[in-house]
Amino acid sequence: MGGSGGNLSMSIGERAALEDKAKTIIRDGAEPERRNVFLSFASEDLQSVNLLRGQAKNDASDLAFNDWSLHQPFNSKQASYIRKGIRERIRQSSVTVVFVADKTYSSKWVNWEIRESIKLGKAITAVHSGSAPPSRLPTELVRNKITPVRWTHEGIMNAIDRALKEKKGRP
Repeated sequence: MGGSGGNLSMSIGERAALEDKAKTIIRDGAEPERRNVFLSFASEDLQSVNLLRGQAKNDASDLAFNDWSLHQPFNSKQASYIRKGIRERIRQSSVTVVFVADKTYSSKWVNWEIRESIKLGKAITAVHSGSAPPSRLPTELVRNKITPVRWTHEGIMNAIDRALKEKKGRP
């Protein structure tokens, strides 16, 4: 006598649990991978950056990242204290995204955050709004040959993925 394939009958509860597990696997596989991102920007661009943050939180958006940047400026005039706090946020991130606008090039903090990201071994990319990047870019972007991409959902995610892949390829 041959053996049977086992008991194929399931209780309603077991079937529901199995269906829920399958739905979770399908849903998780279809969602984009979330990245831990540090957003570097000049303080005068906070309103534009908050728009980017809002788009990333929109459930209908395919832009998927966890924002590890500062939402509120450090309440201190002490540069070393501020650097320590920002350094920790960069350390928690996998990639630094630099938002560039017309006056970003003159921000000492943005250039420092780019240098610090490099020291900590983080991938870096840059984004701009509008049809073309600003004519002047932060010195550290130019020095490290990082060209800003246009701020679109697809553009930002592709730039983040590309920066992470390039970083993995470096020694």
